[in-house]
Amino acid sequence: MSVILDIVFIVGAYLIGSIATAILVARAMGLGDPRQSGSGNPGATNILRLGGKKAAALTLCGDLIKGVIPIVIARSFGVDGWMLAAVALATFLGHLYPVYFGFRGGKGVATALGILLALMPLMGLAVLGVWILIFAVTRVSSLAALLAAGSAVPMVFALSDQSSLRALVVLLVLLILWRHRGNIQRLLDGREAPFKKN
Repeated sequence: MSVILDIVFIVGAYLIGSIATAILVARAMGLGDPRQSGSGNPGATNILRLGGKKAAALTLCGDLIKGVIPIVIARSFGVDGWMLAAVALATFLGHLYPVYFGFRGGKGVATALGILLALMPLMGLAVLGVWILIFAVTRVSSLAALLAAGSAVPMVFALSDQSSLRALVVLLVLLILWRHRGNIQRLLDGREAPFKKN
């Protein structure tokens, strides 16, 4: 029975992660498909460009919450250790490759932050603080995301001795770097545009 429950948790986490908030918000607000406009990424940053702060805030909150929910549910059933890490990873993969939307998802920063906040709240807040600081200084969302994600690796090794958490964070960061490979190239070329201050 425990194996069946484990499968249910993992599949359920993937299905929750597959709820593409950006696409749903864009449809509800008449913004079209964010995968076909702007940067082409169904995430809060692209939605901000396409629909403004309200749409971006809804997208960000939705992506954060769906990172939290599967972990909270799994923990309420006593799931921990490597199995909890698997639930978190399934949630994240759902966001990156959503079954409902042709497996074309976002880059995962907000959902990863939700996962961190659920697993290690203080560390999640610290990573968020890094993002806010870097973005405030540079106004470049991708740079802030990359540096914030990168900061999670030394943090988790400093704050946790659980190998499952350490492995999860390293894998999440590697996937975020992969999904941002185009941004990384533009940053290296000096072509990544910053947000203009209003």
